Amino acid sequence: MKMKKSYKALVDEATAKIRTLTTEEASKIYGDPNIVFVDLRDVRELEREGMIPGAFHAPRGMLEFWVDPESPYHKDIFASGKEFVFYCQSGWRSALAAAAVQEMGLSPVCHLGEGFRAWKDKGGAVGERPHHHSPKPTEAKT
Repeated sequence: MKMKKSYKALVDEATAKIRTLTTEEASKIYGDPNIVFVDLRDVRELEREGMIPGAFHAPRGMLEFWVDPESPYHKDIFASGKEFVFYCQSGWRSALAAAAVQEMGLSPVCHLGEGFRAWKDKGGAVGERPHHHSPKPTEAKT
């Protein structure tokens, strides 16, 4: 079955509308407190390969819901007024994601065009996915 529009065409269209950072450009702004790196990859990818330390994990499937303040799933970080650098493994999901949230009105946003793979290969910082543990239930008082 031939698609009406290929994934490559979708990514190319998104890339034409957004700002793309090279790995070198991203590494220069990494650590700036006014910039949030957002990892869009699946949790299994994070477990297997690690992530950029300090990045916020927003699974691609939930992003639009987390960005919109009117959504019951809204995450406050997206209302922080900071700049967001989206990334995924190869730069495809992040291009689509950056275009979508930019169209929604989130600004400023950009994406890491070469993806996490290039970040890692070029010596960028990589750490383990933080594990958030549920608080222990309080003991019943007797």
